[in-house]
Formats: sequence, structure tokens, C-alpha cells
Amino acid sequence: MSKIAEISFVCLGNICRSPLAQGVFQDLVNREKLDQKIFISSAGTGNWHIGNLPDERMRQTAQSKGIKLESRAQQFQSKDFNKFSLILAMDQSNLIRLSEIAPNALPPDKLMLFRSFDPESNDDQDVPDPYYGGAKGFEEVYSMVKRTCPPLLDYIKSRFLNL
Repeated sequence: MSKIAEISFVCLGNICRSPLAQGVFQDLVNREKLDQKIFISSAGTGNWHIGNLPDERMRQTAQSKGIKLESRAQQFQSKDFNKFSLILAMDQSNLIRLSEIAPNALPPDKLMLFRSFDPESNDDQDVPDPYYGGAKGFEEVYSMVKRTCPPLLDYIKSRFLNL
């Protein structure tokens, strides 16, 4: 039986950062023909946008790079810790919120910061929320996500798929 890795990207409202990470990562997984081995989802720690498409500005930014964002916002639930192999928080505040609802026996490498895989993260491992800013913020977030996804995929292939 072949192994499958289930990955969830989590931000605050699930309309900007986490759906972008989901879309960019899905594109990378598809190009490497691993879409039958890696299932990708995204969610928010908050419930304000449940059922909504990603923010229009994030969809436009992604579309300009050839990535289509079609996910619908959902809220991460404590039961989701059982479903996913790896949960990636987009910033420290969401990591803290996820830690608060996590089961006590959660393996230490199941919940991580997304930018812990960013080769350019230095001391800042937060993906900034572009929601209240201008177009430049969305482009900066795209750049962070784009460069972080390949090392993340390498980690997932070695850790979960033995590739």
C-alpha cells in the first residue's frame, strides 16, 4: 500500500495566506506527479469567512502567476489533528491558537510554522497577513510561499513518502 501525506496550511481567516499556500503547493505537487500521494487542504483558525472564496486580491495575484485559487474557507477543528500528517501555521499567532486546541499527545513534528522551511526566513518565520495592505503585500506573500514550497515538498517526500 502506498503512503499518502495529508497537509493543511492554516492562517487566520483562510482567505489569503493559507489558500495561496494550498494553491502554490498543489501546483508543485501536480507538476511532480505526486497528486495521488499528497492531499492538500487549508483552513483558518477563525470562522469569519467560512464558505467564501479566497480574497479577490490574492486570487488576482495567484492568477497572474498561473495559479488558480478555488478553495472555500473553512475553520480548522481540533478533530482535524487526527486527519492530517502535517499542519503548517502561517504565523506565530496561528501556531499558538492551534497549539491551544491540539491534543496533549501531539507529536512535536506534526504542527510547524510554514516558513520554518523558507531558506530566506532568518529570524522571522511569520508570513505577514496582506489583508489590510496594498498589492505589494500580496506579491511579497506570494514570493515567500513560492520559495518555501519546494523545500517543504522535499521534507514531505522524505518524511512521509520515503522518496
